[in-house]
Amino acid sequence: MQNDINKALEVLKDGGVILYPTDTIWGIGCDATNHEAVKRVYEIKKREDAKAMLVLMENPNLLNSYIDEVPEIAWDLIDTNDQPMTIIYPGAKNLASNLINSDGSIGIRITNEEFTQRLIKRFRKPIVSTSANESGCESPANFMEIDAEIIEAVDYVVTYRQEEMEKIKASSIIKIGLGGEFEILRM
Repeated sequence: MQNDINKALEVLKDGGVILYPTDTIWGIGCDATNHEAVKRVYEIKKREDAKAMLVLMENPNLLNSYIDEVPEIAWDLIDTNDQPMTIIYPGAKNLASNLINSDGSIGIRITNEEFTQRLIKRFRKPIVSTSANESGCESPANFMEIDAEIIEAVDYVVTYRQEEMEKIKASSIIKIGLGGEFEILRM
């Protein structure tokens, strides 16, 4: 795992794109603060940049660096949830502009998976995480289901956890507002 972290870190620092395991499905990722890297992820996915992607962080204490005001309900959701959950927050900041939704929001998931936690902690910035498939195609449940075109398009493919065949589902998605309102988009 450490070798993969070191290589992925080099690629991320150079503005490259990685294919990596997450706490849910395999993801295509890059530096969430790098406009050009984010643009490349959209190109690999053949996706218009009006369709948002989420970012991973390893520590909820970093939310204030990327969200204007973290709604109180977010802390409750983070503290009580034991499954991967993406929260869409209003007021995104300090991220690549082409990553932020047109309404100013951004989806963020705090990862509890060892590889992504260690990688993000060493990188010291959030990492984009979007499913490893072309836009409109079904998300791969494991590494073996990832299309060869996606694998060839990225700058580095993590070897850690490639052999796992377990089918893992995507995270739940909850959109929250400053007033405590929320909407469940996917369970």
